[in-house]
Amino acid sequence: MTTLILLDTSALLTLRDDEPGADRVEQALKQPQHCYACFMSRMEVLYRVWKDEEERAGRLAYEQLKALPLQWIEVSEPLLERAASIKACHSLSLADAWIAAAAQQIGATLLHKDPEFRAVAELSQEWLY
Repeated sequence: MTTLILLDTSALLTLRDDEPGADRVEQALKQPQHCYACFMSRMEVLYRVWKDEEERAGRLAYEQLKALPLQWIEVSEPLLERAASIKACHSLSLADAWIAAAAQQIGATLLHKDPEFRAVAELSQEWLY
């Protein structure tokens, strides 16, 4: 059985910036039927690159992200309730609560390099190095 992978925003930015761990993200993307991302990561990539570099770079990063072979987990009532539960019980950012909820909802392993997720013991995780 193939493991489902959900890419956190940190994994997507690792790929964009060719940081250590980018090869693992590329490997996950080679199986697009098993590789997911949460809708919230689109906003995070756009605003983070815009803030750190400039608006034009942010918009380019956003377009490149949309071109990746990913399955997107979109907002839904069950996802909202799961994200609220995670946010109420753990010290995570709002975006990370949505992303963790998306991974849990589909039974995926979250691929990331964000130390905030360590607090969510019930979340299947793989740390990027």
